[in-house]
Amino acid sequence: MKMINRASAYISSELFILFLLLKYSMGTAPKPVSLLFFFSNQLIIYYRRVWHLPPLSPNTYCFRRLTTNSTTSARNYEESPKKFLKYVIDQCKTGRFRNLGEAMGLFDRMAHMHPLPSIVAFNQLLTAIARMKHHSTVISLVKQMESSLGIAPNIYTLCILINCFCHLNRVDMGFSVLARILKLGFQHESTVLNTLVKGLCLRGKIAEAVNLVDEMREKGYKPDEITYGTIINAMCKVGETGLAIDSVKKMEDANFVVGTPSYNTIIDSLGKQGKMGEAREVFDVMIEKGIEPDIFTHNSLIDGYCRSKRIDEAMNLFLEMPSKRMIPDVVTYNTLIDTFFRVGRPRAALELLHKMQACGQHPDLRTYSISASGLIRNNQVAEAMTLLQEMEDKKLFFNIANYTVLIDALCAVGKLLTAKELFYSLSTKGLQPNIYTYNAMIKGLCKGGLINEVFELLEKMDGSGCSPDGITYNIIIRGLLKHDETSRAVECIEIMVDKGFSADETTATVVVYLLSANKVDKSIQEWFQKLL
Repeated sequence: MKMINRASAYISSELFILFLLLKYSMGTAPKPVSLLFFFSNQLIIYYRRVWHLPPLSPNTYCFRRLTTNSTTSARNYEESPKKFLKYVIDQCKTGRFRNLGEAMGLFDRMAHMHPLPSIVAFNQLLTAIARMKHHSTVISLVKQMESSLGIAPNIYTLCILINCFCHLNRVDMGFSVLARILKLGFQHESTVLNTLVKGLCLRGKIAEAVNLVDEMREKGYKPDEITYGTIINAMCKVGETGLAIDSVKKMEDANFVVGTPSYNTIIDSLGKQGKMGEAREVFDVMIEKGIEPDIFTHNSLIDGYCRSKRIDEAMNLFLEMPSKRMIPDVVTYNTLIDTFFRVGRPRAALELLHKMQACGQHPDLRTYSISASGLIRNNQVAEAMTLLQEMEDKKLFFNIANYTVLIDALCAVGKLLTAKELFYSLSTKGLQPNIYTYNAMIKGLCKGGLINEVFELLEKMDGSGCSPDGITYNIIIRGLLKHDETSRAVECIEIMVDKGFSADETTATVVVYLLSANKVDKSIQEWFQKLL
């Protein structure tokens, strides 16, 4: 009786997990017949484990597809296993799965095949599911492959497992898999080590990653450039560039060849921190050691100089590139063009844009976005609109984020009419304003004192299914207070508080000023104090 109760509990939990899996991956509850077949499978598996019986042949189980959502193409390959597996591999490589249910359907079909596909095919499907961020599902499937299908995992399967455990913040389980790998005597230690190091770094456990590498080296395992590159990248991301440089020195002292990518990571990090002197020193060390800089090295340096407003030094480096047989790419041009606009040198920015095209480098959407918004910020709206037309003539079209930037820029320079025209033309371009677009337009209307239009737009916003957020209400409240619309501001405060939003720092500063200067009626002061 106890055994039956244990079986019931086991099946109930598995059944519930499957129900949730199918419901939330496909947006619908599974059909009872699917649950019945799954229940039967799990019951067979459980009792054979309890009584220590050997696993049955895969064809013995009452496997049933977990989903009927697999594509017609997959069904067409049923009679040809080779074609079906090729289809699965193609789907995995391109990542064209519509949802988890579709991938699970392919897995189930592979489990039906006789003979079973190789572990390589299963690994590719597991990798694709992991890329979809269904890490728990991958772990369950690997267990099913071993217990139900009798498929032994290889080194790559175990690496996939480690990766999934790390993404689930279960690095401890990743180490358990590592112990299994070492026990089985698998090769490719660097692949396993890199996966664990990446997992530790993803969780910010950089010191543990370094210790792991040191321990593995002592045991005779050889880390590679990917191992050290992962650690260096993690150090730079958290601003520990000094530690990254020390790591490079240790690697070189141990006669380990450090490549261009590791140096690029350090230079890029130093540039983002504004430490251009140190970045240039690292660059010079590269040259001395005979390590060839690439386009990423130069782009990182140019970006660093631009961030530090040292545009002339950035241009000198740009002009040196051809002599080093280095061709500037679209990233190089975009960085420089954006900086010229930001420092108020639109003519230099446009000259560079023309040079870019003359050199055969095609502007991309980012080029047009930074150029159009840059022209607007420098009060050259007509030129910006001409540039937009040129872009559309080339069959390049902005997305809603690009247009939001332009609308915000137009409002900032007081070109409210043009901003409104652009905003209301979005639907003709097949675009729907998002919360950022609405907030940019509302901010512009508030700045222009068009309060009635603000509330009209607020209604339109609600009607379009895009609910106002805390930023929206703060913008409106500040606009109302600025134009002495105190009673309306109070109404807006009530709504904002009821919806669970609070004042941001800017709004709070305005309210504190008004209260301290006695610029609001005492009868409504309590409403303002609700914001603080």
